[in-house]
Formats: sequence, C-alpha cells, structure tokens
Amino acid sequence: MKQYHVGIIGATGMVGQRFATLLANHPWFQVAVLAASSRSAGKTYEEALGNRWQMSTPIPEDMKNMVVLDAERDRKKIAESVDFVFCAINMEKQKTRELEEAYAKAECPVISNNSANRGVPDVPMIIPEINPDHAQVIETQRRRFGTKRGFIAVKSNCSIQSYVPAVTPLLNLGVTKVLACTYQAISGAGKTFRTWPEMVDNLIPFIGGEEGKSENEPMKVWGHVENGVVVNAAVPDITTQCLRVPVSDGHTAAVFVSMEKKVPMDEIIARWENFSGEPQKLNLPSAPKQFLHYFREDDRPQARLDRNLENGMAISIGRLRPDSQYDYKFVSLSHNTLRGAAGGGVLMAELLCSKGYLDS
Repeated sequence: MKQYHVGIIGATGMVGQRFATLLANHPWFQVAVLAASSRSAGKTYEEALGNRWQMSTPIPEDMKNMVVLDAERDRKKIAESVDFVFCAINMEKQKTRELEEAYAKAECPVISNNSANRGVPDVPMIIPEINPDHAQVIETQRRRFGTKRGFIAVKSNCSIQSYVPAVTPLLNLGVTKVLACTYQAISGAGKTFRTWPEMVDNLIPFIGGEEGKSENEPMKVWGHVENGVVVNAAVPDITTQCLRVPVSDGHTAAVFVSMEKKVPMDEIIARWENFSGEPQKLNLPSAPKQFLHYFREDDRPQARLDRNLENGMAISIGRLRPDSQYDYKFVSLSHNTLRGAAGGGVLMAELLCSKGYLDS
C-alpha cells in the first residue's frame, strides 16, 4: 500500500488528539498537516494544546513542533499539501458543512467525524464491517461537486456503534422493533473528570440532539444504494434514550429487540461470534480480528474491563436473555473515541484506500 500524506482538521480537540495518537505510527498514513481554529494557528502543536492534552500517551514526538494551520484561512494550502484530511473540527453545524464542502471542492477528500453532512443522501456514512458498499455513492457526490478526487465520507454517531453492530447480524430474522438505552461516557462530550468535575457521582438524563441521531442514523447505515444515493431502511422501528454517565470512556447500550422469526439464543450468539466484514477480509491495519465478542459472564461487558478490546475497535456484547415485552434483550459496549470516533474514521479511510477512492 502506498503512503498517504494526511491532515487532521480540529487537531486540538479530544477527537483530534485521538486521531493524532492513532496516526503517529500508522503504516499507511503520515500526518503532514495539523489544523485548528485561528486561536491555535501559528503555534506549535504542543503550544496550542497547553495543558489540554487529554490522552493517556504523550503527544507524538513528530507532531509536537508542527506549526498548527488555520483550518479556514489556510484551506487552499492544506488541500494542496495532503492526499486527504480527517475532520474533527468543533464548529456550528452549517459552518462545518460549508468547510467540509470547501475542502472537497478543492479536490481534498474529507473523512469526517462530524454530524453536519450525515443526512446528505450522496454522502456515505460508513461502518466498515456493515455497509462498505455505500462508498459507491461517492461518484454521485463528485458529479454534484464537479470534482475528480474530492468528496466527503462520514462516520456515524458514536452512540449507535454500541448497538447497531450487534443488531445487524439479526436483521434477516425480521427485526421489527429496537429499544436502545445508551449510557454514554463523558469523553463523548470532549470532557474528562478533571475538566468536568460536576459529573463525578452524577448522571444526566439528556444529551442534546443525541436521541434523534440514535434513532435516525441506523436507518441510513442499514439502507441501500439506489440511483446513486443512499435510501434509508424502513424497518426496524427504533426508539432510544441517551444518558450521560460518570464513565471516562465507553458507551454502553441496553438493547431490546423484537423479531418475526424467533431463534434459539445459541444461534444469536453464533451469529455475533461469526460475523465479519470487509475490514477483516482485507486485513486492514486498524481492523479487529473479531468484530463482535460475546461474554457469557453475568457481569460483562464492563466499560473499564472491555472498552479497549482489540485496541478499542471491537464491540463487546453480553447478558442475552428473553424479555417479557420484546423477544430478547442484551447489553453491548463500544469505545466511543476509538471505534465510535477517530478509530472508526481511520478504519473507514483504510477501507476507502483499499477500494481506490483516495488515489489520484
């Protein structure tokens, strides 16, 4: 695989920092540009971060002294310096959409962690093991933008990756209803306990915009491509509640499903344990060897014990049992800033590279 020069837009935020750590020794991707807001522009990465570095490992040595560029003002320079960018900028939604489109129209592909373009029918929202075929809508998007290389591809909301992967292997059993209650870590808000002490010994039963994303985005992931765009799935019906809990990393979901065809629990577990996708077949660098892991212990999965499974890129599932209102219920867990954010973005980029979408 060729070497790609990449940029991180929004490099000083929590997800941008996570991108930095994941890309520091990546076999395919070399960070050539770090960009953020005008407040950070002109400073070295280390200076721009100050005391805001929130990762458990140090700032990558080869990035410490890189001068941070202005994500907006230096857009042309950045686009000309890299093969593509990862975008984790923290801006108002319309401005984010405009910025990502500007990079794409400058022939710089954008791998986005943001929600601004997720609802656009010709923008693929890819969980690589589940809907890699959605990448084909990139050609429709390029025609819309009038570009040869430039496009936007987005990853889904971090919350849905705690339960959508677990429901996916069951869909052909005729899943009709899904209830998911998510218990979401504070890093999903870009916080740590040091910066958000109010979350210690606390629970907040509301996360702005999260329930809408959690109910709508799975339908796009489970949708199909028709006439060059993604058409959302019509079933199953999904309802969610999203709570912020005092956990540093790891989004947990309590999930209830109803199905037209009820099968033994052993078959459901076997479906989970045998499920794999394109990243596993292609042996992509960031792909977990096994995507879905089922724990038979009553007290698993646990965020502290299981969020880093397979470098944080696997999904942990447990407590499958019959339910009196739905057919079955279970608990699932994903690492929200790895599989759910930066790691999922890196894996999506690897997939798109393997398919030739990021070549000239």
